[in-house]
Amino acid sequence: MALQVRRVDYRDPMEAASLLQLLDIYAQDPMGGGAPLAEAVKVRLCADLAQRPHAASFIAWLGDEPIGLANCFEAYSTFKAQPLLNIHDLAVHPAHRDRGVGQALLAAVAQHAQARGCCKLTLEVLTGNAAAIASYTRFGFAGYQLDPAAGHAVLLQKWL
Repeated sequence: MALQVRRVDYRDPMEAASLLQLLDIYAQDPMGGGAPLAEAVKVRLCADLAQRPHAASFIAWLGDEPIGLANCFEAYSTFKAQPLLNIHDLAVHPAHRDRGVGQALLAAVAQHAQARGCCKLTLEVLTGNAAAIASYTRFGFAGYQLDPAAGHAVLLQKWL
């Protein structure tokens, strides 16, 4: 069977269920936080995403089996005066890792971003996730830095 990556139709019940299944598997992984998605999130997520015009998700399919997921959101680069695409989640089912699924998802995301006129892709990754970092580096990602003397960018967060 050939691997296929397709954009998700959030309103399609089968595709929405597949997105939630893959995201829940990722959430339960130590690199995703180690806890299942809350039921309230499962109930609203796809309907909420369908209302966001700058959201795009992609599922990697092996036949009828969903095996990988990328959730992305368009933002804007003020320095380039162009949109950018942030990969918010990228997950591959544990049984299908190290088989090129992540690279196929990244390629689909990059193609989508180029079609939308984006100047770059961004993502965040935990420093302890060596496999993901190696995959992203293989695809061409690198740490963000303007001037080596100023150091690399660091992602910070504050829950509201």
